[in-house]
Amino acid sequence: MLELAVTAATSLAAASFAGYHAMAPGSQLYGKTLVRGANPRHLALTYDDGPNDPHTLRLLEVLAKHEVRATFFLVGRYVQQRLQIVRDLVQAGHVIANHTFTHPNLTLCSALQTKIQLEECNRAIEDAAGQSPKLFRPPFGGRRPLTLRIARELGLEPVMWSVTGWDWEAKPATYVEGKVTGQVKGGDIILLHDGGHREMGADRSQTVIATDNLVARYKGEGYQFVTVPEMKVAL
Repeated sequence: MLELAVTAATSLAAASFAGYHAMAPGSQLYGKTLVRGANPRHLALTYDDGPNDPHTLRLLEVLAKHEVRATFFLVGRYVQQRLQIVRDLVQAGHVIANHTFTHPNLTLCSALQTKIQLEECNRAIEDAAGQSPKLFRPPFGGRRPLTLRIARELGLEPVMWSVTGWDWEAKPATYVEGKVTGQVKGGDIILLHDGGHREMGADRSQTVIATDNLVARYKGEGYQFVTVPEMKVAL
């Protein structure tokens, strides 16, 4: 009985260890991912789960006001529904990237399912914007070695984050701002959301307000907002 208990405890610990590293944004155990930049005066705003009508458009207005460019990780099925928003993002100088076609947890997907998710999202973005994405972010941060290998075979660099605003539950802007300011050290990739993976039209009005305030604050402190590719150049 003791041996069985020890074996069970060991198996549970191993599963917990594996699960943690499959989801932790900063973990490099399963393969290298971009988590942050080297320049301590750079910050990169990134937005997941769009395009989302109307909040991606409101966000475009705020970013244009501050002359800031960001990186948008797009869900393919929403890209197909809002082609013009994707084109507006590109025309404004923002970077568009792959966030799968339907936003599954890729740790639960087979190799074939993962490849289809990434290829279909790539195709949707190419059809909408006439360009192929170069970056990929796994939904929920979930990845395995297989996930990262397939992404790279498709020419996609995996990108995670070092700061999150915890805004996916439409928390008040002050809450989102507090979460971000409590984590920023410089060189950070900041995760926010302009959409919601469950449906089009998710309320991201508070994220728009938080973005406006955060950009004003950190530009005032001398930080420079860059896209993820610009952050990579400084590495």
